[in-house]
Amino acid sequence: MSGHTIQLATISAVLAGTIMSGTLLAETHKEYRFNVGLRAGVSVNNPYGSVSVKPSTGNIVVISAILSSDKVEVDNALVGNRVEIQSHLLPGADAQSGRVDYEILAPADASITLHSSNGSLRAEKLHGDVSLEGAAATVDVRDISNAHVHIKTLNGPVTLSNVQDGHIEIDSLSGNVTLRSVNGPLVQVVSTSGGISYVGDFGDHGDYRFTSHSGDIDAVVPGSTSADVSARSVRGEVHDDIPLQPKQHTSFVLKEGVALWGTMGRAAISSTVVLRSFSGKIHLRKRASE
Repeated sequence: MSGHTIQLATISAVLAGTIMSGTLLAETHKEYRFNVGLRAGVSVNNPYGSVSVKPSTGNIVVISAILSSDKVEVDNALVGNRVEIQSHLLPGADAQSGRVDYEILAPADASITLHSSNGSLRAEKLHGDVSLEGAAATVDVRDISNAHVHIKTLNGPVTLSNVQDGHIEIDSLSGNVTLRSVNGPLVQVVSTSGGISYVGDFGDHGDYRFTSHSGDIDAVVPGSTSADVSARSVRGEVHDDIPLQPKQHTSFVLKEGVALWGTMGRAAISSTVVLRSFSGKIHLRKRASE
């Protein structure tokens, strides 16, 4: 190898090391703390990056933020009893350099509002209202009780686990929606092309409405479930593996394979279940372990 070649290789290595060091040094960690009152609010608007919320101890909000570069700043403020966080993109920022990842500790009774375009959104062990909105964001909500849960996504998948006594509304364009052990007075899912999967028992006195234009709807419930079930697909198929007691009066013509209407169980307390699809398949199944 010639001296000239060695010199060029050395310069390239130094430049590469400088760029890598600059990238690493540009990534910074910041923390913000706010004292709040009862039923505080926390709002996070984060174009690029993840947001995770867990309960704190006491009336305090702690926000840990990892900034990917100096192309983004964190605007933060306490307005009344509401903490407001905004990822502020500077000129030249893109999805990588403008990324901020947040980990938040907030009182369990706080109202949480999270926005992210492509990062994951996660909330757990809370009992205040939760509102999550994203484009391609992955949404994960778990171990929440007695709360209003509102979720809007374009194509990001949505998963709810162990959400009890909730008022739940989910609106998705093409992302799949999965519900496990979810019940409450209202559980409503609307999807254009994404699939809807429910594994649970439909609770007591609840109103469950799952609608998808072209996505499949799959509901797996125990044999002890008590519910009035109405299912219809205009161009798809409808199947049930659980014997239903037929209704004497229906609001639409029942046709085998495309529509059903009946009652599961005999308990006085029951929920109303409405499953609708235009071209997707609907399947009501009994839990395999029984």
